[in-house]
Amino acid sequence: MENQHIIVRVATPDDIHYSKTITDEMEASAKARGTGIAKRSPDYVELKMNEGKAVIALTDTGDWVGFCYIEAWGHGKFVANSGLIVNPAFRGHGVAKSIKKKIFELSREKYPDSKIFGLTTGLAVMKINSELGYEPVTYSELTDDEEFWKGCRSCVNFDILTSKQRKNCLCTAMLYDPAEKLKEAEERAMADAKAKEEAVPHQQPAHQLAVSASGQIHQKKRRRRFKGNIKLYERWLRFKRFVLLNSKKEGGATGTRKKFFLF
Repeated sequence: MENQHIIVRVATPDDIHYSKTITDEMEASAKARGTGIAKRSPDYVELKMNEGKAVIALTDTGDWVGFCYIEAWGHGKFVANSGLIVNPAFRGHGVAKSIKKKIFELSREKYPDSKIFGLTTGLAVMKINSELGYEPVTYSELTDDEEFWKGCRSCVNFDILTSKQRKNCLCTAMLYDPAEKLKEAEERAMADAKAKEEAVPHQQPAHQLAVSASGQIHQKKRRRRFKGNIKLYERWLRFKRFVLLNSKKEGGATGTRKKFFLF
């Protein structure tokens, strides 16, 4: 990709000739990872381009670099940024991060009040999501729209999902809740304002304050964020994968021969 400028933008109907290349690479990438994604046809990708609900990355000479699209679920209460794929020749250069940022901005523009979520097995995608404000959540916090979950049927791990009553699988669920983010921003603003009012010569950081039963004032630490614990989470993901796949091997799809109480 030497001396090639990459452009990341909203896809248009003029980009539909890339649709077959995109879906072929989606399928090949899923097979290479040994996991699965909901299969999409070139027609479906073209629909997203026509609706202005997709982001495409191209070189200045017109070579396809990457793609991602938006799906709305639960009557628009939830939005997913799906089908993220990068041309193998351009991986490792920050393209996925640029696409994720652009599709996130497009999602917030088109669906400002919707919760944005994703399911992924890739730690790199989780890192990008965390930088955008996503947090890992349980599957119960995602959409209950049956059409979304039908898309998992083409995944090689669908039997694990069903054996866990759709409460867990190899994918990690991540969620961006705009209402929660607004609440956090308001709390930070209030804490900052209070800290300024109560400032002392040795000025304290603007943390939340709490009063103990004895009347002593102390700082209340905010909960640790996901991106600050990425290494620990990476080890947890490896353990989770081991448990689920081992359960599948020993007890079949239902995992009846061996029980784990983590899930």
